[in-house]
Amino acid sequence: MDLYEHQAKELFGRHGIPVPAGRVATTPAQAGAIAAELNAPVVIKAQVKTGGRGKAGGIRTAAGPVTAEVEADRVLGMDIKGHVARSVLVETATVPFEEYYAAFLVDRAEGGFLAMVSSQGGMEIEELAATDPDALVRLPVDPVAGVDAETARALAAKAGLPEQAAETLEKLWRVLVAEDALLVEVNPLICTTDQRIVALDGKVTLDDNSAFRHSWEQEEHADGLEARARAKGLNYVKLDGEVGVIGNGAGLVMSTLDVVAGAGAAPANFLDIGGGASAKVMADGLEIILDDPDVRSVLVNVFGGITACDAVANGIVTALELLGERGHGRPIVVRLDGNNAEVGRRILSDARHPAVRQVSTMDGAAGTAARLAAGA
Repeated sequence: MDLYEHQAKELFGRHGIPVPAGRVATTPAQAGAIAAELNAPVVIKAQVKTGGRGKAGGIRTAAGPVTAEVEADRVLGMDIKGHVARSVLVETATVPFEEYYAAFLVDRAEGGFLAMVSSQGGMEIEELAATDPDALVRLPVDPVAGVDAETARALAAKAGLPEQAAETLEKLWRVLVAEDALLVEVNPLICTTDQRIVALDGKVTLDDNSAFRHSWEQEEHADGLEARARAKGLNYVKLDGEVGVIGNGAGLVMSTLDVVAGAGAAPANFLDIGGGASAKVMADGLEIILDDPDVRSVLVNVFGGITACDAVANGIVTALELLGERGHGRPIVVRLDGNNAEVGRRILSDARHPAVRQVSTMDGAAGTAARLAAGA
């Protein structure tokens, strides 16, 4: 479960990590009142579970209560990559002297934990890794030994962070362990002009399997794509790309995301319809994906097993009938393989739906979806 920034910072505060003073507002009037209480210039930050808030205009500064109310009114209701800002974090504006990056995460590839720290914070970590990989220190963390004070000091020194940042790194590791987190990230972690280390932002992903040990509740909004998908019983995660992806089985969907990326496009979502690829499930999935304004093409990648491909094909045909004109706007690439694949392909061919293109291989289907998303 991803936490909102204000939830992550509340969690940081429990573990002694300094964060700016602030509270959450759901109306412009509340934002103004919080700014008045803080009695200082503030930052209004959209609370959405996606990146790119600043570039989208979801982070604004305000000199006082009146300006805070105006800026909050601009941010509330803003759509940022399919996530609608229904609340804002109003917090004291903190001027950084230096900005850093710090994260601890589960490294699935190595079956352990990984620390990532850099003296260059405030930018997308993917961009930093691509443009200046030497600026990002990566250090495997022994799950038994963990990160003690000595390890934290060594990590800070290697990354070029000031000595006082080591204590915060140690506490961030404690957050990961104590809260059963899969990811704890601060970007930027700052040093102020008076040499204080402050977490100016926060991103935390908790392990859903540990929910019984914790009290965090899902804080979703009724019109968010992920919330709507959850209400329909769909396993859906919004991503930042342009190719919508539907598959049956988490492993197959993850592989599909990789193949789409390898074809030069970016997946817009993770959507696993599981084994019950009925017409209703398919219609619900397509509805969610086609309501995402970032989606330019859709890739349906199904391997027939318990649910045969002819049932999946009938589900797609029925789903497109149910969606009507909404199913015509963007191309839908379908790859069927496995149980009754030939029958399923014939059903789709006979339907002659103008939005549907069939491709027999996963690589070919991903390449076709990528080209269509690019307008080729």
